[in-house]
Amino acid sequence: MAWAWLAVAGGLEILWAVLLKYTEGFTRLWPSLATLSAMGVSFYCMSRALQLLPMGTVYAVWVGIGAFGTAVWGMAVEGEPASALRILCLVLILAGVAGLKAAG
Repeated sequence: MAWAWLAVAGGLEILWAVLLKYTEGFTRLWPSLATLSAMGVSFYCMSRALQLLPMGTVYAVWVGIGAFGTAVWGMAVEGEPASALRILCLVLILAGVAGLKAAG
C-alpha cells in the first residue's frame, strides 16, 4: 500500500507543478487554491508512504515521478522541445525510479 500512496503523491506532484504555471505568481485565486490543495494532498500521501518506506527512496521516487510527468506534459501540451537527448534523460529518470522500487 505504501507504493500506492507514493504513486498518488507523485501524480499530485505533477498536477501541482502544472497548475503552478496558471497561478501567475499566486495572483489568481482559483488556480492558487487548486495548486495549494494538490500540494497538501501530495505531501499527505507522501507522508503515508514514509510510514513504511525509507525516506531517501520516497523522496527520490516522488521527485522522479514529478520531474518525468511534468517534463512529458511540457513536451506534449506546452510545446517544449522533445529532443532525443531530453527523452533519453527522461528514460534514465524512469530507470532510476524503477531501480529504487526494485531495491525495496
